[in-house]
Amino acid sequence: MQQRKDPVDAIIDEWAQARPDLDTRAMEIFGRVFRLSRAMGDRLEKAYEPYGISRGEFDVLAALRRAGEPHTLSPRQLSAALMLTTGGMTGRLDKLERAGLVRRSPDPHDRRALQVTLTEEGLRLIDEALGAGLAEQSAALTALTAEQTGRLADLLRDLLDGTAK
Repeated sequence: MQQRKDPVDAIIDEWAQARPDLDTRAMEIFGRVFRLSRAMGDRLEKAYEPYGISRGEFDVLAALRRAGEPHTLSPRQLSAALMLTTGGMTGRLDKLERAGLVRRSPDPHDRRALQVTLTEEGLRLIDEALGAGLAEQSAALTALTAEQTGRLADLLRDLLDGTAK
């Protein structure tokens, strides 16, 4: 049975003609990972659009939701969790606060610091948006069997672990 071809295969074939001395196996993997990331990112943006939030804003709300009661973190903790600069975090927090989804307040233990807390509306919205995003991700995975999905998760975990060293 002949393997299906995709746009990454076309790029690999072009490199084989232009530079037959190169080993392009890594490009076969990462070219597809980058394209998949972009495609899923676009799908998630559309899934979150009805909730009035972007993927970046979803990430802030999700980090607060995962923090557990009282769904509070400092801006510094949020920046670290999302690998964002404090300036980038401030912009997201400003928009979320204007929308009534988070509240910033003084840290009771440190007068120089702030805390960010999900509002009731923020909690309701993140739970709904999470369901919409997971539905999109699950729909994309229907192209794979349960066994393939588990194997892929394991392989990607191994690859991520290897790149962190």
